[in-house]
Amino acid sequence: MSYLKNHPFAVEAFFESSLVFTFAVPKEELQNFIPECLELDTFDDKWAFVAAAMVQTKNLRPKGFPKFMGNDFFLIGYRVFVRYTNKAGKRLRGLYILKSETDKKKMEIMGNIFTHYNYTTTDIHQTEDKSTTEIHSVQSKFMVKLSKTDQEISLPEHSPFADWKEARRFAGPLPFTFTYNETTKEVLIIEGVRQNWIPKPVKVIDYHFDFLNTLQLKNPILANTFIIKNIPYYWKKGKIESWK
Repeated sequence: MSYLKNHPFAVEAFFESSLVFTFAVPKEELQNFIPECLELDTFDDKWAFVAAAMVQTKNLRPKGFPKFMGNDFFLIGYRVFVRYTNKAGKRLRGLYILKSETDKKKMEIMGNIFTHYNYTTTDIHQTEDKSTTEIHSVQSKFMVKLSKTDQEISLPEHSPFADWKEARRFAGPLPFTFTYNETTKEVLIIEGVRQNWIPKPVKVIDYHFDFLNTLQLKNPILANTFIIKNIPYYWKKGKIESWK
């Protein structure tokens, strides 16, 4: 039944929000976290990137099924920005997933049947007032606090990017997600399709991600934070090709 994990059918959802924190790391520090078939997607041939994405989905279901058959989930993913050269010689930009979490056991079970993302269930708490939004998890030990300011937002202080235009190149999710079977030397390619994808910068007041500490990166630098809202999204059926 292992073929079921290869994303055997298209899936669709509505993204009420997708909040992504992207961290810059010297490329040498992330190289060992990706499989041999992938290369790091770098900036200035120096920086590689790992992101923490928090997505509130609505009506997630197999594509073509009616909305009432869908489910609403909060998803958290930690991903590395990568590139893959396919059999046709085309270089694809995408993500390699390090860890996935969700707020509901049903998503953990179904996600682990139909994907290789190794979901676990965690607690998610969201609070808002007139000026701030906070999302945190006691179990997963992460916390983000955002300002709702309408003022012009500057890049994080030590970001390697010169401006928001450069930063948007690393504002996932990217078009593809990759999984690698080291035993069979096969790459699973999943393509995401979106509409009206306009990431907006976010002013960050505070943040902490315990998972990043477990990677033992020396000094991950917050490079950008973007949010998008109210976007239809779907993932195509997975495609498998042999590598070398």
